[in-house]
Amino acid sequence: MRLLDRYLLRELLTPLAYCLCGFLIFYVAFDLIFHIAQFQEARLTPFDVVKYYAATVPEVLAEQVIPVSLLLAMLYALTNHSRHHELIAMRAAGVGVWRLAAPYLAVGAVLGGVVLVINETLSPGADERAREILLLRKIGPKSRVVTGRIHFRSDDSVRDWVIDGGMNRLTGELLQPQVRWTSQQPGFPRQILAASAQFRDGQWVFADADVWVWDKDQSTISPEFKIALPESPEWIRTEIDCKALAQDRNGAAKRPQLSIAELVSYLRFHPHLSPEQSPVYYTQLQGRIAEPFTCMAVALIAFPFGARSGRHNVFVGVASSIFICFTYFIVQRITFGLGTAGDLPPVLAAWLPNIVFGGAGLVLMTRL
Repeated sequence: MRLLDRYLLRELLTPLAYCLCGFLIFYVAFDLIFHIAQFQEARLTPFDVVKYYAATVPEVLAEQVIPVSLLLAMLYALTNHSRHHELIAMRAAGVGVWRLAAPYLAVGAVLGGVVLVINETLSPGADERAREILLLRKIGPKSRVVTGRIHFRSDDSVRDWVIDGGMNRLTGELLQPQVRWTSQQPGFPRQILAASAQFRDGQWVFADADVWVWDKDQSTISPEFKIALPESPEWIRTEIDCKALAQDRNGAAKRPQLSIAELVSYLRFHPHLSPEQSPVYYTQLQGRIAEPFTCMAVALIAFPFGARSGRHNVFVGVASSIFICFTYFIVQRITFGLGTAGDLPPVLAAWLPNIVFGGAGLVLMTRL
């Protein structure tokens, strides 16, 4: 790494670290003020509050804090360089614009990778984990955090699952499950009714099961009936989350909520979605794919704004970042909402903000 790169990175990473820490502290402080009464009602301990924010902070970090911090830090660092004519000196020494921009674009790429990892591992289910922390402390550590009644069909349309008592999201246990085979398969049950079911060693273990077998007129009562089925607890959780997403159209129109892996799995197993559901899932998928590239779009638009020649006050960079952030998020919300409503193609709805701002940055870069 050249001395120039190390200098530019040092001048960028310092304000970036301050921005990341500052925004996170502001978020936690203001959120704590608004939810302190709820935490007290739920009888949360300080450790529970830490776990609550450990569940909710990563989503905020990936969606808003990282892009905004990168934008603000770049504009601050570049404006500071421009005030002291450092960029002019670098250009006079034969360093091209794109060579100067390379360290900033590299940081944008790395932060985009961080956003991708957070979105795939920590963000999905963050709201559910936060609710579980509140409920478990409020109603007792031994209480079950269960969903409502669940009904879905298997990928191959062979089995109908009806889970009257819901599913324990923490353990994957099914309460009052019923499994019905819709086509005759010799050697398999045609219906299972049980008090509960747990997934162990790749098999479903049905407790107090009433098993009806094909070609028999009476059932067999079994205290523990084991059978290997393709549907795992993770598969059922994805089914639940995706169906809830389609039902909550307002929530789905605000931001991506599920991981790329969950959405790809659901779309692969449900190729024939209704015209009302298809825009929701495909816009969510494209939004998740496009979200990490926000950091690259931020780097492209911030560099020409901050690298303008002349003496500029550092607060001009701050004001510019605020304006760019508001404009970007407004455009993103509008296009994403239009995409989930079916008024825009999903690809265009998810990628249009990055295309507009990244393209504007490329045009401005050519004019430096």
